[in-house]
Parts: sequence; C-alpha cells; structure tokens
Amino acid sequence: MIPLIFLAFLSVLPADTFGAPTDVVPVSGQAISLLRRNQSPRDVTQWSALAKSQRDNLIAKYGGPVTTQKRSSGYNLIVDQQYDSSYYGSLAVGTPAVSFDVILDTGSADLWVAGSSCGTSCGSSSTYNPSSSSTFQNLSTSFDIQYGSGSAAGYVAQDMVQMAGFSVSSQGFAVVDSVSQNLLTSPVSGLLGLAWESIAISKQMPLWQTLASNNAWDSALFGVQLTRYTNDSTAQQLEPGGVLNMGYTNSSLYTGSIDYIDIPGTPSYWYIPLTSMTVQGTSISITSGTTAAIDTGTTNIAGPASSIQAIYAQIPNSQPATGEWAGYYSFPCSTTVNVELSFGGATWSISPADFAFTQSSSTECIGAFFEASTGTGSPSWIIGDAFLKNVYSVFRYNPPSVGFANLSSIAIAENGAGGTVPSATIGTVSAAVTNTSDAPRRHALSASLSTFLFLAFSAVLLL
Repeated sequence: MIPLIFLAFLSVLPADTFGAPTDVVPVSGQAISLLRRNQSPRDVTQWSALAKSQRDNLIAKYGGPVTTQKRSSGYNLIVDQQYDSSYYGSLAVGTPAVSFDVILDTGSADLWVAGSSCGTSCGSSSTYNPSSSSTFQNLSTSFDIQYGSGSAAGYVAQDMVQMAGFSVSSQGFAVVDSVSQNLLTSPVSGLLGLAWESIAISKQMPLWQTLASNNAWDSALFGVQLTRYTNDSTAQQLEPGGVLNMGYTNSSLYTGSIDYIDIPGTPSYWYIPLTSMTVQGTSISITSGTTAAIDTGTTNIAGPASSIQAIYAQIPNSQPATGEWAGYYSFPCSTTVNVELSFGGATWSISPADFAFTQSSSTECIGAFFEASTGTGSPSWIIGDAFLKNVYSVFRYNPPSVGFANLSSIAIAENGAGGTVPSATIGTVSAAVTNTSDAPRRHALSASLSTFLFLAFSAVLLL
C-alpha cells in the first residue's frame, strides 16, 4: 500500500470537537483530529488506475512477486481523501518547527519528508530545509524506499519532531531528495510509518515507538477512528476524517470493551491471527495460522486468490474484473453484501457501503476485497480502511497487540456529517523526549501538560 496526501490544519479547539474527549484527558494523553479530502466528481478511469496502484504497491510492500521494483495523548484531526481512499495528518520538524502533511501508515515504519533539494520531482509539496533548522544532524546514511508505483531516495538524519503536543529531539527520519513522478501530491510532503522498528528501512526507531518506550504517554498505545464518506455524493474537497488518540483511548468514541489480540512473535507489522470470515452468512475457509496485517495506509482489503474467489462466489453475478481492475471483482450494485470477520475474539461487521469500493458502471460496483500474493513470512491478509472505518482501533505497545471496539453513536454520527476544517497552527509542547542512538536507548523525559494540542493530521493511501 502506498500511504497518501493533503493539507491538515492544527488548531486548539473545544474538547468536544471532532471526537475530542469530553472529560479531562490524562496527563500526556492527547489526540489528533483527522480530516479527509475528496475529489469530485469520480472518474472511472482514475479509480481503476488507483485500484491498480493500490494492488501493485501492496504486493511490493509485503514482499510479493511483482513485475515492478520491490520495496522493501494528544489528538490529531485526520484528512480523508478521495472518498475514503486515503487519510493523512500533520507533524512538525526542526527548530524553529515547520509543519508538514504526511501519510499515516501502520503498515510501514519509516518517517520521511521531502527535502528542499528535491526539486521538480516533489512538485508543489512543501519541503523541509535542513539549513533552516538549528537542531538538524545528517547521519550520512543513504535511504531508498521502493513502491510498486515508484521510489523515494535521500539520506537519514535527526532533528526535533513534534506531533500532537509531544516532542522528540534527535528523532531519526529520512530527508528525501528524489521521488518518482506523481509519488507525492501536494500538499502531502511525506509519510509517517506507525509500525515497528524491526521493519524500518532507515533503521531508526519510529516516532510512536520512541514516545511509547519512554513513558511519554499515560498509556503506551494509540487509537484510531476513521470516518466514512464513500457513500456521500455531496462530500467536499476536505472533510473531517476522524481522530488519532495518542497515549489514551477516547471512551466517547466506542462502546463496550476493547477486544485485544496479541501479536504473535517479534513485532514487525501490526499483524494478528485471522480466524474466521462469513459472507452473506456463509463461512469462508480460513487456513489455520493465517495472519492479517492491520494497515491504515491501505484503502481496501487484500487476501489470497482462493479466499477472494470464495468470497465472491457467495455474491450472485459477481465476476473477475479485467484490465487495470485485474485482481478485483465486480458485482451488481443492487446487491447488499454483508461480511463479518473475527481475529480470535469478537466478531466485527463491515458495512455494505465499505464493501463497495466504487462504481465501474451505472449498475456494476467494484468490491473492496481483492487478490494479492504476499511474500514468505508476510501476513497473507492486509486489512485496510474498508474494515477500520467500522471499528475503533487501538495499537498497543506492551504487550504488543491490536484491539477493536464497537463505534459509539457519537463516532457513527460523524460519518458523512461534514464540518469545519480546523485552522493550521502549531501548539505548545506538553511532553518532550530526548532520543539517542545508543543501544539500549536511554532517554530523558520531561512532561508538563498545559493544553490540548490539536495538530491537523492526515493520512492517505500509498498502498
């Protein structure tokens, strides 16, 4: 999957805005409200190209065979782009701090931003100027990440990075000075990987892991709520996209308890067992030991060809799509498709609105489930936003695990509701961590919560 793109705004807002906690937030727990951006009207040709790009990039990301190159508590308001095809957010880099929009991706572990030397390949995206930051340090290590649709190259550096009221000095990240054509779309300037350090190409500890491992958060976890606009024909260019809660879970956004499933083995991706699936009430065979990566940077849901075929076999008059839609299936838009998943605990439903990725004609829809073969040792299923819009998701540091909970009426009411886009601002840091390259890492932490920082945050599909 390739994470995706657009301007997010930061603002200090009332605590009941965009899913912000209505009671007092625990010390060092903050949230990032999310926004979404749409393109209207939809163009079938553009959507087919997007579908092909998503499939190619996902296969490349998770090590499958491709014909192109292989690639290896605060709250932030998220931006949702192209009818839920991507969600993105913002962070700030350098001294003085400069804000950048980045893809929010739990399916990768590197933070990278376009550098001022990127030139025309970065288009009109905002760029980071190392010479303007008094805390910049070049680690003189090359960085090269490849996607199915292109690549980004540069070097590894360290600088001050701020997000949702948390600040990490000497945070490792990559400064990109070359990207493939169309890899970046303004105003997005890079990508924020939210998976584990073990898969980081830069060999740098991810920002979230630095904060969690140094007790900067009240609770060593982050939660995600995403909104749905895919079935809203009146959606605007920018829409509220949900929220990223850092260091706490927002109980106003979910009901009941959070069902946690531990990650097996050494953490890398956020992958958990996939134990059962039903489509139209019929059970789909799932091989014992099957794992699924929970990936905010993927729009849809990818699985083995045999399982995807079994899914569409339950939908009358569905058939394999062709051309750039290869790997996807079409089905009659008049058919309501009900899917349920279980990861070993509770059972979760996918809305029929999320099962329908887009329309390919006046009567035919393209399903969100598509075929993709991942590499040996990689999760065989990639669970993206088509599922995640239906639950409140929690990513926990210790024990390493992923949790889901049912959305509350407050969260559900945000789907298609529209709203005011937050204005851009960089707020006061409430907790600071000093990151070092020593192993084991030892960091000095200071915290003094003074206000909620609402960084406009966005996440987008790169896969």
